[in-house]
Amino acid sequence: MSKSKPKVHGGRKSMRYRGTKCLNCNQPLDKSDVYCPYCSQLNSNKQLSAKDFLAEFLSSILVYDSRIRTTFKDLLFRPGVITKNHVKGQRLKYANPFRFFLSVSIIYFLLESFIGFVQTSEKSRSFSLNNDVENGVSMDSLINEQPENFILNSSTNEVSKAKELGISQYYSDKTLDSLSFFESYSKRGNIYYSYYLKTKIENPIAALDSLGHINTFKHRWLYSRSVSVYKIIHNTDEFFNYLKAKLPFFLFFFAPIYALFFWLSYSRNKYNFIEHVIFVFHIFSFIFLYLIIFSIPDIIFNSTFFQTLLFAIIGPLYFYFALKKFYGQGKWTTLFKFVFLSIIFSLSFMVAIGFFVAISAALY
Repeated sequence: MSKSKPKVHGGRKSMRYRGTKCLNCNQPLDKSDVYCPYCSQLNSNKQLSAKDFLAEFLSSILVYDSRIRTTFKDLLFRPGVITKNHVKGQRLKYANPFRFFLSVSIIYFLLESFIGFVQTSEKSRSFSLNNDVENGVSMDSLINEQPENFILNSSTNEVSKAKELGISQYYSDKTLDSLSFFESYSKRGNIYYSYYLKTKIENPIAALDSLGHINTFKHRWLYSRSVSVYKIIHNTDEFFNYLKAKLPFFLFFFAPIYALFFWLSYSRNKYNFIEHVIFVFHIFSFIFLYLIIFSIPDIIFNSTFFQTLLFAIIGPLYFYFALKKFYGQGKWTTLFKFVFLSIIFSLSFMVAIGFFVAISAALY
């Protein structure tokens, strides 16, 4: 029986371009080594040409493309299988779960932002303000409305200063410092909001100078927050877009907190904490993938039917079967833990999203 001939390589893989040392990691090589066994870099001394660069680029895309196809197929149609295979060691055929989650979530929110930009109309943009105007009440008048005895409780100088600045209220630093903590912050915030509403001065240093207040970090921060409150009230679309841009990163950091409950619920299981985290990221990735897919028919039919279908039926069923497949427990045990983890997710997510919105508003 004749021996098969060694494969003859051309281009950069040709024998004449091979060296005896890896250019990437300095690992000693043999002329027969096409790739470095240590770092997997091609064993070639050939100068990189445009043709070589294009070939490597296309090759890397095709390799990654096969990972994406396998990830999509198992993630969308085989609940729990992708996590089970990943934990068993079959990792090269799938995209990295953390990177994949960030990619699909950012793509979804970019898509949502684009759809919102295209579909935004003047009616939806000024809905809340128009309602206030139609009822004869403005948001700013509600904030600036003061008790009847406000002027009587202010000194003559403070009343004169309020008229000079063109705002409905004014207190000096001395007066504000004599009040309780919460009352002082409330009145100072109202003064700064009213002043920004009147002047539209965003620079806190210039504003504090005009108001005659001491330039401290606390006062600058409070004035900046007053400006942010005005912008949130008068441009809610921009604030929600700001939240959307940060939501993928919020979920990224929320996933380990949620995974803690999986770790506690399946404490007798063989999986460690990180493997529970991977399971959670795969569940989140599934949700974002379906949101991207279902956004197309929802746009065509101008409805939210398919997204409602996802959260009402498809999502819960997928979560149940993923739990059953990955953790391998019976249907009734899985059903009990499915209900428990769903409730925990809803409660913890509401609390976490509340903190997230509050922090985002403070930093906006």
